Amino acid sequence: MELRQLKYFLKAKELLNFTEAAAALYISQSTLSQQIKQLEDELQVPLFNRIGKRITLTEAGNLFALYAQQSVNKASDGLQFIKDLNNLETGKIAIGVTYALRHVVTKALILFSSEYPKIQFEIVFGTSQELIHKLNHFELDVILTFEEIASEAHFKYRELFTSPMALVTSSETSLIHKKSISLKEVSSLPLALPSSGFSTTLFINKAFEKDNLNPKVTIEINDIPTLLELIKTGKWHTILTKTTIENEKDLHAIPIKGQNMTRTAMLISLKEVYEKKAVKAFLNMLMENLK
Repeated sequence: MELRQLKYFLKAKELLNFTEAAAALYISQSTLSQQIKQLEDELQVPLFNRIGKRITLTEAGNLFALYAQQSVNKASDGLQFIKDLNNLETGKIAIGVTYALRHVVTKALILFSSEYPKIQFEIVFGTSQELIHKLNHFELDVILTFEEIASEAHFKYRELFTSPMALVTSSETSLIHKKSISLKEVSSLPLALPSSGFSTTLFINKAFEKDNLNPKVTIEINDIPTLLELIKTGKWHTILTKTTIENEKDLHAIPIKGQNMTRTAMLISLKEVYEKKAVKAFLNMLMENLK
């Protein structure tokens, strides 16, 4: 059994079409079919049902896919480990980050790039759900997001800091003189909130439901910079973690009263995946910069 055969099998499993899989792998369809047939012969069980031009996974194919993916990942980890011995002279770090934590990443990125200029970065912004999906599909090395409960056994969680939930308003409104505000007061104000996919909105909606409050949400939007521009007009208010508006002009954050009105910023990565030397060095620098 060869690693090449496992990669061919996994691509065919992904696309469920031998022609498309062969094209994606830059090989002929006959080569792909032959290699998968050799794999099936070695395993002594068919991995695909072949129905005309269509293919579907057999029960054995479904079970084998898990181990095939693990084998490919382990081989990839081994190759990456050897490359890391090049003293951080090459490599790429893929980081997912929610908008509220952009300052944390950018500060560390500037410092790290000055010391290791040959390391490439891919920075992906998204909601917590989107970033976790990408992490689970090995598209990201690590994500920075807000998470209160370390709920997934296959994730490695590292706490960074906590940030209070706050009513964010224009610095021109009369509310800026308040040192804190209750959730009941917030519910009576015209609100523009991040759309439902954002963890902050899920968090605050649960708080409203717990207190039997019906907030006056007139706008939901999936772009935080645009949301903040709306808040600057003074016509609406929003609810975000206080750290979200760090360095933002014309905005003011008022902490919301109540228990559990804080969020925990975390680094989340996959436990069983080898942590690249460059990733480890970057995260160490990021955490040191927060002290």
